[in-house]
Amino acid sequence: MGTLKRLADARAEPVGSGRGGAQAPRARCRPVSERARLASQSVTSVPEILTFRQDDLPEGLRRQVLALHRQAWPSIGERGAGPMHDPALRPVSMTLVAAGRVLAALDILSKEIEHGGARYAASGLSTVVTDEAVRGRGHGRRLVVAAREAIAASGADVGIFTCDRPLAPFYESAGWTVLPGTVLVGGTAEEPFPSDQWDKVTLARFFSARAQDASAQFAGARIALYPGPIDKLW
Repeated sequence: MGTLKRLADARAEPVGSGRGGAQAPRARCRPVSERARLASQSVTSVPEILTFRQDDLPEGLRRQVLALHRQAWPSIGERGAGPMHDPALRPVSMTLVAAGRVLAALDILSKEIEHGGARYAASGLSTVVTDEAVRGRGHGRRLVVAAREAIAASGADVGIFTCDRPLAPFYESAGWTVLPGTVLVGGTAEEPFPSDQWDKVTLARFFSARAQDASAQFAGARIALYPGPIDKLW
């Protein structure tokens, strides 16, 4: 599937410098002295965006990404050795790394969806997180912009995902657009998992000409995402 497929087939491929699911981080508070120490550490190399398919994410990076997940979402607990996402969603991991340290990370999940009588190649962001010690420096925005550009270049018709309402301005600043009243229905058709059971908003970008022509059909609609029982809602 275009660029994302090539990225998924690559061992590691820099996406470029860039210019800049998703849930609001609920980070545990570190002691002030530790937070200050981490924040004061200088980055000795220029941050680089690295992209891997899920199975090829190096163990060292994987451990750091999982640590960031637990930092942002403590309830996630210790994750085993299994996949972070359903392999059927062709997960691609993007990390912003400097001097071997993961500053921010996210995953791109992809599948075909059906809406308004047509089928679309869709991708969305999942588990977007920035190390709490280096937030406010543009690392997360840079990674989200790079992900949007990668999805656009992949041949996807539409990029679409949800975030907690307070985070909508952040994603809008990275080039995504809020779809007012739109609900993504996750899970499966037999066991639906709709996004409106929380205070979430849906963000999107329409990349192909036919998706742009049909964009009005996505506003205020319930969209059958159905990513399955593992991810439920990307």
